[in-house]
Amino acid sequence: MPDSVDRKIIHVDMDAFFASVEQRDEPALRGKPVAVGHAAARGVVAAASYEARKFGVRSALPSVTALRRCPELVFVPPRFDVYKAVSRQIHAIFSDYTDLVQPLSLDEAYLDVTANRRGIETAWKTAREIRARILEETGLTASAGVSYNKFLAKLASDQRKPNGQFAVTPDMGAAWVESLPVSRFHGVGPVTAKKMAGLGIETGADLRDKTLAFLQQNLGSSAEWYYLIARGIDERPVNPDRERKSSGSETTFDRDLQEDLEIEAGVLRQADDVWNWCEKAQEFGRTVTVKVKYGDFQNITRSRTLPALVTTQEALRDASLALIRSVLPTEKGVRLVGVTVSNFDRSASTVREALPLFD
Repeated sequence: MPDSVDRKIIHVDMDAFFASVEQRDEPALRGKPVAVGHAAARGVVAAASYEARKFGVRSALPSVTALRRCPELVFVPPRFDVYKAVSRQIHAIFSDYTDLVQPLSLDEAYLDVTANRRGIETAWKTAREIRARILEETGLTASAGVSYNKFLAKLASDQRKPNGQFAVTPDMGAAWVESLPVSRFHGVGPVTAKKMAGLGIETGADLRDKTLAFLQQNLGSSAEWYYLIARGIDERPVNPDRERKSSGSETTFDRDLQEDLEIEAGVLRQADDVWNWCEKAQEFGRTVTVKVKYGDFQNITRSRTLPALVTTQEALRDASLALIRSVLPTEKGVRLVGVTVSNFDRSASTVREALPLFD
């Protein structure tokens, strides 16, 4: 067994976080199918309550489809400032138990509690206490997975949702993985799961039966990861200093746009959203990317890496405009636009460099 079996990892995942916050704050929503998002024709569900999930309503589902599946669905506009504030409460609780906290999003994180700061008898009891404190201090429920590595802990946190926890011990890890469908594995998305099925791989046991050479030939650069997780092996540490690699924002228009000025205005709004994050976080990058989705759902991107950090709102706007103008005018309607800044330079992120536009 690898050395990592001595670690004690907890994956905490809030239950239907955004929707649960809305139900907590508005009693009339409790027990009802709730979607966080907008019911507009081009709206998308950001999150769904468990009552809504029974009807097949999930995040990223178009609002019109969600309403078709659940006519009683109640849409609530998102309040991200509130969700962030609650997330800070939850992470403050985590910090009482370990310094090794790796957030994955506002509503989930890995905790390495091997050092046992609180002197609690087991990691299982630690997870139970953390969940109890979250409920007491925020009024929200969380689920947890407990195991000896991150891969298994994340899988385990889904096992008893909502408001439950599950442990995968070193003596059961490999056999438990074999019993699961590969579609549940972190890092195996729908496209990869379909490809694996075509190779005769539908369960962890099927995956374990394949040689590393076979996986490399058919699944490329991720083959070694699949080979290891099929055996319950994941040596990745919980990394509290994991750096964010990009910041982006995108929007779907109410109708397909063809006028240059309307499309450019949409790009500028997304650039401003991204800039607000960059300025607040004091994170600045060199690469600007503009994404376009046409009415026929074709996606294209245009990127440019600049000679200096993008450290002003004007510079980000100018770079974004130059990129979108490279694909204008367009004969096809534009359904969605997005702007992303990446290639952050932490060593210089606090230096407000003057940025030339393009060479």
